[in-house]
Amino acid sequence: MGLISAKETKNNNNNTRGAMGLLLVFFPDHHNNNNDDSPSFSPSSSSSSSPAATTTLFRTRSSRLLLSKAQSTISICILLLFLTLFLFTLSTFEPSSGFPSVSSRPHRRFLLNRDIVGSHPFRRRYDRFALQGMGTLFLRGTRSMQGLIVAHLASDATDDDLRLFMRLLHRSGVISKSDVVLLFNSPSSRFAGLIEEENDSFLKLVDVHRSSNSSTNQTDSVWGFNLTKFMKKTSSSSSSPEPIWGKKTHRASNDSSLINNSTESSELTHGSVVGFDVTELDPENSLSGFMDHVPISLRRWACYPMLLGRVRRNFKHVMLVDAKTSLFLGDPFTRIRNRSPESVLFFSSKHSSSKKSSDVNPAILVGGAKGIRRLSSSMHTEIVRAAMQQQQHKNKKKSSVTDSVVLSQLVGNVHMVKNFEVVTSESAVPEASSLAELRTRNSAASSIKNHDIIQRGNANGNGNSNHITDIIMKRICSCELDSSVYNYC
Repeated sequence: MGLISAKETKNNNNNTRGAMGLLLVFFPDHHNNNNDDSPSFSPSSSSSSSPAATTTLFRTRSSRLLLSKAQSTISICILLLFLTLFLFTLSTFEPSSGFPSVSSRPHRRFLLNRDIVGSHPFRRRYDRFALQGMGTLFLRGTRSMQGLIVAHLASDATDDDLRLFMRLLHRSGVISKSDVVLLFNSPSSRFAGLIEEENDSFLKLVDVHRSSNSSTNQTDSVWGFNLTKFMKKTSSSSSSPEPIWGKKTHRASNDSSLINNSTESSELTHGSVVGFDVTELDPENSLSGFMDHVPISLRRWACYPMLLGRVRRNFKHVMLVDAKTSLFLGDPFTRIRNRSPESVLFFSSKHSSSKKSSDVNPAILVGGAKGIRRLSSSMHTEIVRAAMQQQQHKNKKKSSVTDSVVLSQLVGNVHMVKNFEVVTSESAVPEASSLAELRTRNSAASSIKNHDIIQRGNANGNGNSNHITDIIMKRICSCELDSSVYNYC
């Protein structure tokens, strides 16, 4: 009996020691609230334990506890930091799939306001950005182009003005080697359907002429449509780089898939048509602090540096035109293709004398990409300087700042033109109102076809401009094939 009692006593002691060790694992900081010299329990505590060993064990456990708390605090701080960064990224992320985030900016409202286009028979995706989250892609070209046409549209321009500009732009053949950027003065989605209609009419016109495979309908050498300008000889192994506008498709098909029946030796080639709002390229309206009203004829010079800066490595030649008054009959880039990238071709104004060559026409400018970009920056600076001078002379007779006056002064300043090369045209751009060949078919080939671009004059008022538009439209609709494609014929 004594042996059994000894064994039971030994087992009870072992169980007590194990329980105390388990308590120390879960509650390492649990100890008596008495003085520090009070001994703590340990699995190996016995009557032979010294006070020094107990103190060392307590300090070791305290150090481990502090280290564990520090690691937990650091982990929580790092987790909160990553969570904050993640939430900030989600709040500022703007997807590139074509669905812009809602914003109070006017140019965002322009991109989102597409309701008027939904009822158009040739509806397409208008939620596609043109470049780096800005602009609208109306028609994506077949390949990258070397020329860029930037056409600004005044706020008083009508639908007929833009329709005639777009129709002659497509028919002239200049779009076969150039991209087109339309610069709007205000968020004006009412032009979107018209632009899309002319783009689709152009593609259908190409399809009709290719299907006919006949040149008997080319009765008008000036206003007739020449399909060969848009056909490029290619081999099956050659591949052209994609245009910079819109998303990369990584495939051969694009917006011109309506006419995908090209032969093995030739394919259709045409540029892109995109649109920008001035509030996208000049969101702060940098000239508003120097003048009360800033027309697009002046504000466009504040938009060019940003636009041309973003595409500075994509185009070799740039042309700046007024979409309301300029009419394309050919390719004006042929005048400048053999010149340096810094050259800028200036046309003299119709009112200037031959002795005053510095009086230039601001509605049509063509040159190398580098020269046009430098000219736009210089013009922006000169417009600000002219506006400040006007404010300083308020007591004198007030004269409005115009792009014609500022541009003429800039070209006449020998110090400012060092940034680009000035090339003066030998003649002014002819006006359609002075060309009698617009009304007669036989004499048209002798004069008009020698011009690549003309202008509509406003000497006799808006009625005269509408009369010229009607004459040109009738000449275009005189072709049987063309009249079957175009509306308003």
